[in-house]
Amino acid sequence: MTAMLPFALAVLALLAVPGPTNTLLATSGAAIGMRRSLKLVLAELGGYWLAIGILIQIVGPLAAHHPIVPILSKIVASAYLAWSALALWRNAAREAAPGGEPISVRRVFVTTLLNPKALIFAFAIFPAGDWATLLPFAGLFTALVVGVACAWIALGSGLSRSAAGFATPARVARLAAVALVLFASVIASSAIAAALS
Repeated sequence: MTAMLPFALAVLALLAVPGPTNTLLATSGAAIGMRRSLKLVLAELGGYWLAIGILIQIVGPLAAHHPIVPILSKIVASAYLAWSALALWRNAAREAAPGGEPISVRRVFVTTLLNPKALIFAFAIFPAGDWATLLPFAGLFTALVVGVACAWIALGSGLSRSAAGFATPARVARLAAVALVLFASVIASSAIAAALS
């Protein structure tokens, strides 16, 4: 059990870093508030668990024999983030209107499923072992994801209330779109560098 503390700290550190999913959670908090955004937490959790399972069970073994697999994974993730940014930017005024629903459960799920953080969780943070060994770590991971996701939603909601004149939901959505483009660019650059090496 002594490995639980370093695991928890590593998970917290990675989850707290701004990323594509956190950007969407904060945007939703700013647009529709904490309570109405809570359903997105389950979408994030489902996305991470599906991604981690696929990475550990399928992608890891495939990547060991086919180096193109991680490159293609990064390209797909980058393309989805760029598309999501474009949709968020175009629909910022309409979707982020008070009472609207700017961020869908599906968007958070797919963004999390393609989030590069899942790679780090699967291959660097989760310990190796059978499912029985991983069960306590899985429970702790679940609790931490829920807590940090709620914090990002609360941050967006608080930002929207405290800076009402400047941080309008539409502006937060557009800022989130810019952040998603940056994340997509970093992932695409990584894929290109890996392909050229």
